[in-house]
Amino acid sequence: MTSMKTALGLNNNQRLEKMIEIKDSYLSGQLSLKEARALLKDHIGTCTPDEFAYGEQQLKGSYTDEEITHRMDELLELFDGILIRAENTYPENHPLWVYMQEIQAGLAVMDEVDALLKAPHFIKNPWLGIYDKLSQWSRHLSRKQNQLYPALEKYGFDRPTKIMWTFDDKVRDLISESRRLLQADDNAKFLELQPKMVDAFRDLADKEQEVLLPTAYKLVKDNEFSHMSRGDHEIGFALITPPPFYGNATGSTGSSNGTATDLTSPSGEQNFMSELAALLGKYNVATTPSPETELDVATGKLSLERINLLFKHMPVDLSYVDENELVKFYSDTKHRIFPRSANVISREVRNCHPAKSVHLVEEIIEKFRSGEQDKAEFWINKPEAFIYILYTAVRDEQGNFKGVLEMMQDCTRIRSLEGSRTLLTWDDEVHGNKEGAATSTDTTGNTESGAASNVTTVHKEPTDLRTDSVTVKGITISGDTRLFDLFDQVPGLRQHMPEINSNFAMLNTAFGKIMAKKATIAKAADRSGMNQRDLINAIVQFIEKKA
Repeated sequence: MTSMKTALGLNNNQRLEKMIEIKDSYLSGQLSLKEARALLKDHIGTCTPDEFAYGEQQLKGSYTDEEITHRMDELLELFDGILIRAENTYPENHPLWVYMQEIQAGLAVMDEVDALLKAPHFIKNPWLGIYDKLSQWSRHLSRKQNQLYPALEKYGFDRPTKIMWTFDDKVRDLISESRRLLQADDNAKFLELQPKMVDAFRDLADKEQEVLLPTAYKLVKDNEFSHMSRGDHEIGFALITPPPFYGNATGSTGSSNGTATDLTSPSGEQNFMSELAALLGKYNVATTPSPETELDVATGKLSLERINLLFKHMPVDLSYVDENELVKFYSDTKHRIFPRSANVISREVRNCHPAKSVHLVEEIIEKFRSGEQDKAEFWINKPEAFIYILYTAVRDEQGNFKGVLEMMQDCTRIRSLEGSRTLLTWDDEVHGNKEGAATSTDTTGNTESGAASNVTTVHKEPTDLRTDSVTVKGITISGDTRLFDLFDQVPGLRQHMPEINSNFAMLNTAFGKIMAKKATIAKAADRSGMNQRDLINAIVQFIEKKA
């Protein structure tokens, strides 16, 4: 692992040590703010964001993360007039450029909040519009936590994970609580909370712009940012139109046909490995089995290709942390409940959680490792969904601890089931049966074939609305079309939906993604209050614009 100091190109040891010494003396109370700042100006003069970040990291042995979190504002005050403000100029569509676009859009929303706070009368509707926008901000924070922080940790810079995550949670919680109070019509408490929310939001934006982003730009390589861009698109964006993917990864090697192979892209890596395998095979050197080679598993034989297919189609999300507490695997399913990205692989599991929940993670691992416990259960009960989470200790045949398996499942539909089903049934909602099939629906919403059931038929939407369709760029859209299928076919559509109607903002939340798997165009139109034809036309316009 390249050290943070080496990656940043910091080589003036005497200067850095003096800066850290003054910071330490100030935090320990040996120097006043005025004295410490005077010494910094005398000995350091000015300080770049990456020098400040390095100094912050070096305090790790002297002060706990909690202490630095509570005193971060004091440190920034100490360096006021000394810390050089970064220009934050990045290549267009670069992940850090995207963060800056979101920050500027978020700060514009804070200006709207300020204006509403000065209005002579409280009117709820404009505030609802504000919080429809701010409901997207969790995507900005989620990308930082799942994409940017892991990239920084590879260079030994884990203070953002430990400290800034706390500030992230503070902003997220204030937005969530404000929205709750607004919807509950608790206007007095809502208005009282707004200045605190705005201050926290702007404070976090300053920390990102002054230290986090400029340091990341110097620390993380361009090809890593190119790879990061793909994961960013999977998680989504806040308050901005989804940008194109960022650039092409750099670094290549020659291939047998004289062309360059891009080793940093998935296809380039596969091509290189294929060429290497062919070369080794030519000289009878053993190579890794191909994806089609059948492997002996516990009960049967499966190829690596089939193993990956099985994981991809499992109706649950799986994650595995090994005995060294490193994330080694997660199942990449379409129905994934919470965002994940490949950057979590080989990352310490405690760095994948906010500070307030790390103690729970550590307790689970400790109890599993000692053999005191074998499982831990959690569940999240929301109006939109019921999520069940199970942690299981993994042990070998001798009982040695080999890690933790996490299983997560959306049990919303399972909890709604009643009675028994003993006959073969094809659910319209799941499999999309065509109109005209002999179907009937019981009172629980389960649809069964007419030959196999004797239950009460309920009213369905008129056929002309559900089958009336439009085809654009090879994609057919009708009232029966599921949003989840459309999102798979049209990149960026899910993020664009709130621009069609603000009621679609929830589609970009973790629970909204769950509901999108079941929702059809007809249901979405009904829930949003839109005319179905207007909704289809808006989606068609987006597809045509993207083409």
